[in-house]
Amino acid sequence: MTVQTMTSELLAARVARHSGRRDAAIVDATGEISYRELWDRVERTAGSLTGMRRVAVLPSSDIGSLIVVLAAMHAGVSVVLLHRHLLPEEFSDAIRVCRPSLIIAHPRQHARLHRWGADTVVAPEHLTAGRVTPIEPPTPDAELLVGITSGTTGPPKLFVRDQASWAATLDRSDSLFELGPGDRVSASGTLDHTHFLYGALHGLTRGATVDLRAAVHALEDAPTHLYSVPTIAWDIAHSNARHPGVREVLSSAARWPLSGRAALATVLPNATLTHFYGASELSFVSYDRRTPDGVEVVGALFDGVEVETRNELLNVRSDMLFDGYLCRVGERTTLTNGPVDGWMTVGDRGSVEQGRLTLLGRGSETIVRAGLTVELAPIEAALLSIPGVLDAGVVGIPDDRAGEVSAAGVVVAKGDSPTAAQIRRHVRSMLPSPSLPVVIAVLDALPRTPRGKLDRQALGATLATVRTVGSPDAPVTTNQTVNAPPS
Repeated sequence: MTVQTMTSELLAARVARHSGRRDAAIVDATGEISYRELWDRVERTAGSLTGMRRVAVLPSSDIGSLIVVLAAMHAGVSVVLLHRHLLPEEFSDAIRVCRPSLIIAHPRQHARLHRWGADTVVAPEHLTAGRVTPIEPPTPDAELLVGITSGTTGPPKLFVRDQASWAATLDRSDSLFELGPGDRVSASGTLDHTHFLYGALHGLTRGATVDLRAAVHALEDAPTHLYSVPTIAWDIAHSNARHPGVREVLSSAARWPLSGRAALATVLPNATLTHFYGASELSFVSYDRRTPDGVEVVGALFDGVEVETRNELLNVRSDMLFDGYLCRVGERTTLTNGPVDGWMTVGDRGSVEQGRLTLLGRGSETIVRAGLTVELAPIEAALLSIPGVLDAGVVGIPDDRAGEVSAAGVVVAKGDSPTAAQIRRHVRSMLPSPSLPVVIAVLDALPRTPRGKLDRQALGATLATVRTVGSPDAPVTTNQTVNAPPS
C-alpha cells in the first residue's frame, strides 16, 4: 500500500462550493444560519484576520466559534486550538510558544481566559464588521492548526497540522461515509475537542446541516449522522427513545464496551457504528465498523495508511500525519520530533496481519476518559507530593459511561495519615478535572513485578473491584476506598 501524495482541495474551498445555498448550514442553541449567510460572515471575518500568522481560539458549541475557525483556515491563518481543561500555566506556555495575534472566544468564556492570565479577549462577532476583501488562498503546506495534546503538568505538547494533511483526512471521510446536502450532522460535543470540530467542519464541506446542540435536542430533529464519544453514546443508549433516522455513528476515544454498543444499536436500529483509531499526530489510522445487519469489520486500515511494528510499537506512515511539535528555543519557534522518513509512532503497541490492526495498549501510560487523553504519571506525582503518602500507583479502569477513568492505589505512613478529604483536595488543586481519580484505595503495598516495577495489570484488577464509598472525612486506613462523586 502506498502513501497518497496528490494534494486535494483544501478545507475552506470545499465549504465555499455551497456558499450560494439558502438552506441551513449550522444550528446552535440560539438559532441557525444559512450557507449564504455563513460564507458572508466567513469572508468578513477572514478579512479581519488577513496578515496574521496565528490566532488562539477557545471555541464553544456556537455558530460564531465555528465561523472564526473556518475564517482563519480560509485566510491561511493558523488556529491555536485552546481547550477548557487547560491549567493557567499550560495556557501561558502555549501562548508564549505560539504568540497568537488575537485570543478569540465567545463572551461566556472570557472570564475563564482572564483567570488564566489573558489580558485581552475578542468575541467572534467583533471580527465580522469589516468588508469582504479578496483572500489569497493558503498553500497546501501552510500551517492550519496548532492543537494541545495531553500533558497535565509542565509545558503542553503543541502539535501542528498543515492544510494538506486535513484535506487528506477529509478525503478519507468522504470515501467512507455517505454524506451530503439534505443530511444532518449532530456534533454535540464542545468544539474544543478536535473530534467534534472535525466532524462539524467535515459536515460543512459536504453541504450538510451541522447541529451543535446537545444530543438530546439534536436528536429531536432527526439527524442522519452522529459524531460521538462513549459518554454521549451511553446517554443516548439509556434514553429509551428510538431514532431510526440515524444512519451513521462516528466515534473516537476509548473503545466502548460491547454491552454499550449493543444498547446503542437498540435505540439507533438503522445506524452503522464506526469507531476510529488514531491520534492527534497521526489522524486516521484504522477503524472498526458494524452495520445494522451485523456485518462487522475490525481494525481496517484507512486507504493510504501503512503500519509497521518496530520493537512492539506501531509506526504509521500516511499523508495525514502531523508536521511535528511546536516549541520555542530562545527567540525561535521550531518544529521538533515530527515524522522520520515519513514514519511516526505515538507509543501504541499492536500488530498488523492481513491489513487488520490489533491494538495492545499504550507504551506510554495514558488513558482516554470521555474522549480526553489523560496521562497517569502526573496523577501519581500529585499523590506522592502529599505528606504521609509513601507510594502511589494510578491505572485506568473500565467505565461504562466514560470508557476509562483513573483509579489510584496509595500506601500511607502509619500514625498521622492524611484523610481522604485531604488527598482529594490536594490532587484537585494540582490536576485538571479529567485527571482526578474516581477511586482512591489505600493498600498495604502496591503490587510489583520481579524487577520492582509497578504491576499495573495487578493493580488494575484490584482497583476495578473496590468501589465502596468511604467517609470523605475519615482518616485513610488500610483497605479504605474513596470514590469521587460522579463526573
